[in-house]
Amino acid sequence: MYTEQIDLKVISEDQRKHALDRAGEIIRSGGLVAFPTETVYGLGADGMNAEACARIYEAKGRPSDNPLILHIAGMAQVDEIAREVSPEARKVMDAFWPGPLTVILPKQACVPDRTTGGLDTVAIRMPSHPDAREFILRSRRIIAAPSANASGKPSPTLARHVYEDMKGRIPMILDGGPVGIGIESTIVDMTGDCPVILRPGYMSREEIAEVTGQVRIDPAIAGRTMSKDVVAKAPGMKYRHYAPKGQMILVEGDVSQVVQKINELAAQRQAEGYRVGIIGTDETVPCYQGGIVKSIGSREHPETVAASLYRILREMDASGAEYIYSESFFREEMGDAIMNRMLKAAGYRVITCGR
Repeated sequence: MYTEQIDLKVISEDQRKHALDRAGEIIRSGGLVAFPTETVYGLGADGMNAEACARIYEAKGRPSDNPLILHIAGMAQVDEIAREVSPEARKVMDAFWPGPLTVILPKQACVPDRTTGGLDTVAIRMPSHPDAREFILRSRRIIAAPSANASGKPSPTLARHVYEDMKGRIPMILDGGPVGIGIESTIVDMTGDCPVILRPGYMSREEIAEVTGQVRIDPAIAGRTMSKDVVAKAPGMKYRHYAPKGQMILVEGDVSQVVQKINELAAQRQAEGYRVGIIGTDETVPCYQGGIVKSIGSREHPETVAASLYRILREMDASGAEYIYSESFFREEMGDAIMNRMLKAAGYRVITCGR
């Protein structure tokens, strides 16, 4: 299959509308289209078409019990796919949509089990990215879309990342340039008495609590180990994700101790003949003494860490790094979301300095 990549930033407005219309035709015919959102690039299909959603799982190599998120362009579409929408859920949607928040609600019978991973709930999001919104509108469908990467690999934040993973598997990639946020949406289960965060993301627990008054973190994502018996109520809860090819290890503790420990570990592996990658920050990169050293962003600006994470992991793959040592960010703002991704990328391998 030939994969067409269309750069929406450089073509005329008429050409852009024509490209989005063609993308909509692909969706209506049961095909797949990758498109930009404010979080990461998504791999879209008609969410009400079970066969089309099956093609998403096939293209990604995604486990069939890992549910998909349905992307909508307007509030009226919520009642088409959700059986019950509580006043509390509507408050959350009014506060954070369009934006990087996904809400779990009981599903209507019209939503295929293939879309929801066999669950009786549905995950819904209204993206804020203008290209995503217009693509959904022009498709005249509700779009099921996980991240547009091969399952288990770092999520794509650039169209070329999608092309690396999906070339020959899908007919079209809509290139909207670099995404703004760089990590996936926060997922909140609104089916019970208290909202429960199933995946940390850009919207923090504190921000959600300001609207709901209370919010819990699901125990399955609260720890530093992967729970083997989790029912995957939301994408990313059960399986290893975001992983580079090399073995990644997080090092936590006082920053000066972390730098020293990473230098020691890197020197040891290099002496054994391995290619070693080091993920530091703008503040610490000059302190590293060898290996393939990359800055993930600034500790003073955690949003830069989130925006760069997946790109840096892919660059480590391109460099051929066999071992990757990374600083941790447990205590930073947005730390829950960043570390959730980094822990999964590292397979929950963490070294604590001083122990």
